[in-house]
Amino acid sequence: MLIAAVALLYLATAVVIFGVARAKNGPIPLERRRPPEAESMTTLSRATETAAETISGVLSKQGWSRPLAAALERAGIKMAPAEFLILVASAMFVALLIGFLLGGLGMGLLFCVIGPLVTKIFLATRESRRRKAFANQLDDTLQLLAGGLRAGHSLLRAIDAVSHEAESPTNEEFARVVNETRLGRDLDDALETSAARMRSEDFSWVGQAIAIHREVGGDLSGVLDEVGHTIRERNQMRRQVDGLSAEGKTSAYVLLALPFVVLGILSVTSPTYVAKFVESPVGFGMIAAAVVMLIIGGLWMKKIVSFKF
Repeated sequence: MLIAAVALLYLATAVVIFGVARAKNGPIPLERRRPPEAESMTTLSRATETAAETISGVLSKQGWSRPLAAALERAGIKMAPAEFLILVASAMFVALLIGFLLGGLGMGLLFCVIGPLVTKIFLATRESRRRKAFANQLDDTLQLLAGGLRAGHSLLRAIDAVSHEAESPTNEEFARVVNETRLGRDLDDALETSAARMRSEDFSWVGQAIAIHREVGGDLSGVLDEVGHTIRERNQMRRQVDGLSAEGKTSAYVLLALPFVVLGILSVTSPTYVAKFVESPVGFGMIAAAVVMLIIGGLWMKKIVSFKF
């Protein structure tokens, strides 16, 4: 039995070795030489594609496709407007189910209504972060651009080099400028459009400096160095002001959240005390007055801690 087992083991080893060697050295099977067929779409994928096409048609007919696409582009979200709306609708449906399971239909509808507001806040936050990152990278961007010009590259070639070497979102914006110029758009218009899209006054200065240089000539690298020095000083001052105003912003957040925290604690510890506010007109009046004063105080503190550069 032992001899038979060893013989079978050797035989299996030989079959594996020779089989692998033959498969490796032999001709490629016919099915592997054929081009891969298109993957079959599932029912869910087909339904999603149909819904996206329908929503895209409605958005185009109503004229909403372009503003929504521009908002997604400013936020750095590479997604079609119809697909983004399907994603938001799915999130709202999930929020409706969660709210219904937690507190009934009323809470579910409340969660569902909050969905578009959260989406708008999300897009605004992404856009603000993207614009701030672009502003912080502008100093290094100008150094790369000036270095490319000193190395003997043309202006468009230097911009193309920045689109490959810079970080996001600067590389995306410069790559778009290069693509637009290759399609026949004037470089000055492309730079000005990019500055308006990023809401960057500093980059608008850069575009104006490049436009003046293209008209009258001169040392563009030196001009960019001077503009970069000015932008560097502005960024340093902005960071100092942000650091000094951080304490005020934190105080504003705490003061705005304090009434809701106290209300939540009282609702748990003494619900009968809180219930009296909704049992008489005087209570409703006090709630309305508190909301109005809270809004006024929040806007006042926002004005105090917000600075424009």
